[in-house]
Amino acid sequence: MLHIPLWKRVVIWGLVLFGLAYALPNAFYGRVESHNDAVAAIETQGETPERAAAASGWPDWMPSSLVNLGLDLRGGAHLLAEVQVADVYEDRMDGYWPEIRDALRDARDEVGTIRRQDAAPGTLSIQISRPEAMGRALEIVRGLASPVASLSNAGARDIEVAGQGDTLTVQLSEAEKQATDDRTIRQSLEIIRRRVDEVGTREPTIQRQGADRILIQVPGIGSAAELKDLIGTTAQLTFNPVVSRTTNPDAAPGPRNSLLSSMDEEGVYYVIEDTPVVTGEQLTDSQPSFDQNGRPAVTFRFNPQGARAFGDYTAQNIGSPFAIVLDDEVISAPRINDHIPGGSGIITGDFSIDESTELAILLRAGALPAELSFLEERTIGPELGQDSIEAGRIACIVAFVAVLALMWASYGLFGFFANVALILNVGLLFGLLSMIGATLTLPGIAGIVLTIGMAVDANVLIFERIREELKTARGPARAIELGYDRALSAIIDANITTFIIAVILFLLGSGPVRGFAVTLGLGIVTSVFTAIYVTRLIVVTWFERRRPKTIEV
Repeated sequence: MLHIPLWKRVVIWGLVLFGLAYALPNAFYGRVESHNDAVAAIETQGETPERAAAASGWPDWMPSSLVNLGLDLRGGAHLLAEVQVADVYEDRMDGYWPEIRDALRDARDEVGTIRRQDAAPGTLSIQISRPEAMGRALEIVRGLASPVASLSNAGARDIEVAGQGDTLTVQLSEAEKQATDDRTIRQSLEIIRRRVDEVGTREPTIQRQGADRILIQVPGIGSAAELKDLIGTTAQLTFNPVVSRTTNPDAAPGPRNSLLSSMDEEGVYYVIEDTPVVTGEQLTDSQPSFDQNGRPAVTFRFNPQGARAFGDYTAQNIGSPFAIVLDDEVISAPRINDHIPGGSGIITGDFSIDESTELAILLRAGALPAELSFLEERTIGPELGQDSIEAGRIACIVAFVAVLALMWASYGLFGFFANVALILNVGLLFGLLSMIGATLTLPGIAGIVLTIGMAVDANVLIFERIREELKTARGPARAIELGYDRALSAIIDANITTFIIAVILFLLGSGPVRGFAVTLGLGIVTSVFTAIYVTRLIVVTWFERRRPKTIEV
């Protein structure tokens, strides 16, 4: 029986209207974009009449998500940077030297005097005056080794120690080098992302490429040189006394205090003193580690000046919390459990290994961990982007008109129904892209054009099947029902294979390839939905109203 229950009709049209509502803002792109900018300014800087008036240019009850334009459409800057991860090895060894020196000095009666020698970058070379005590020296330094904070290298130690003659050499183990490389890239990504986000650019692409490279694409920025200057700025990291903790965002902090939100505790705010105890410039290192109970923790080390200031503060404030503040946001507020002399300390808590690694990265986010070498830089002007948009618009219009005309000419009234579904399909596709905040690139436009061409395939299969059923002298109602039922398996099979290809392209591809995969995959979803449900509902509604004795397909 050719019948669709009322609840199913409501669901189908509800989904269509929901998708079209999210697609609608893209028809008023400039207006909605200005509205979103004004709302963001109000949220971050406080409401003013001018900003409120600008924000009211688009109704608050309407969706305001947009399909973001990629670098090739909007114009902007493109950088490919190589992180000099080997630079970090030398800094790590420099950081180890005071600890190793102090440990060997405590055993001076056994190993004699010690002196640091010139060595290759990333290697610490130490000469002892009593070569016969090299075994004892190796034992002391190896005792300073820590477990590598990495799940893939569980049980490995962070340093390798060797001795020959009167010279002891220390360098990072291969497991620690791998973990250090990964942390260095992740830290660089975090710092770059924070600095780029600070200027309010839309949908920047900042992602890792290969072992030691970072791709940076920022739409809407003036030039590659401007982007390089932006990346080179320094984030502000400070360690401040905590006055109180509150959940009231409107709490009055008092004189010479500030109210800052917590990064990892939603709805929590800290009142902190404006004058920091130490700053990020005095922090020399921070690494994920483990506490005495084997639980993930974070170690940190200050330079001599910071060590003195922090040691004095912790001695006077045992039991009190202190705030670690990055760019006016509290990233952690640990409690001081003991006096911390010497400038080295450990932050313990209920961390996972990933969380301790992330906190260590944020602690070091005041400066880039290693030098960036820019292998490729391009500035893409908006004129090129506008040309791409025009070319894509023309391609979409040509494809759209050609498909509409062909369907109407081939299937008459049923072709018109398919055309209505095709228009709704494109609207639903843009609605989905807006909901997920996708970035549209030129290959993405190609995916939309391909979707338009493929969208009617399912309807062609259905209509041809209805034609075959009509030849067996079945009634029109039965022919329509069987046409949809028997074409379903072919539609599902054809689209599943294409969807699998889109998933593979998304997982294995990068940049423009992934943009193409996103639009193609979502286009398949909307195409199948409109063909199986929307077109069928339109046909059934028409048939129930007209009750024709015969149909022409």
